Amino acid sequence: MDKTRQVRLAKDARDRDWADPGLDLDTVAAHAGYSRYHFIRAFKEAYGETPGQYLTHRRMDRAEDLLRTANLSVTEICHLVGFSSVGTFSARFKTWTGLTPSEYRTKHVGRGAALIPGCYAMLWAGGFRSAPGAGERRDSGAAKPRRSGEAKQRNSEEAG
Repeated sequence: MDKTRQVRLAKDARDRDWADPGLDLDTVAAHAGYSRYHFIRAFKEAYGETPGQYLTHRRMDRAEDLLRTANLSVTEICHLVGFSSVGTFSARFKTWTGLTPSEYRTKHVGRGAALIPGCYAMLWAGGFRSAPGAGERRDSGAAKPRRSGEAKQRNSEEAG
């Protein structure tokens, strides 16, 4: 596999999981089959910025969009875009745009469609996360309906 394709596969993984605050450079580098240091050099050569800079830019672009369109607090947006510290998020946002998140929202709200209600934005962005184990269903003891033999056969054929 050529070098560009390997780096692109890792970039795709980073694009897919950009909002994950636990996104680990070693894991992304492993997608390319590189050590973290070789990956940083190869990524910068291919895209003109380090993987960390690229990730920050993705998160800032998304934060700008949410500040303009969603009725969410700055703290909620901070966490949705993958930051765990509101202070770090605000400082990086100000460096990126020249405005604090609140100033940015004040300047840009009202220049387009009405704000999306926060509950919809959170649901769409995957912001409602249940506690570990909370999504597991307990067996209530109720009998499960049986599928006909024909349906079982069809599902077996589709799976295999």
